[in-house]
Amino acid sequence: MRRLVYLTSARNDLADVLRRIAAESGDLAVAQAFVEKLVARCDNLADLPGTLGTHRPELRSDIRSLPHQGYVIFFRYGEERVEIVNVLNGRLDIERYFEGH
Repeated sequence: MRRLVYLTSARNDLADVLRRIAAESGDLAVAQAFVEKLVARCDNLADLPGTLGTHRPELRSDIRSLPHQGYVIFFRYGEERVEIVNVLNGRLDIERYFEGH
């Protein structure tokens, strides 16, 4: 099994998701439960390496994506690890986001 690694950008994104959902719902527990589900989805990437996600060469040659309840997990497979690159709201202009980063 490959090791799961969250890049700083992904950690920041998850913190943003937590804040946003807590603000929108008015309930921190709801936000925490949602982020826990996102993290569990990321765990699946390490458990089932190479089998999940869609290759996204229009963003970067090594990036794959996996949707989860209105958000998109962006990641890449390495020989020894799976890197979670970003976790973004699916309503964003994703191509524009990656052009700027």
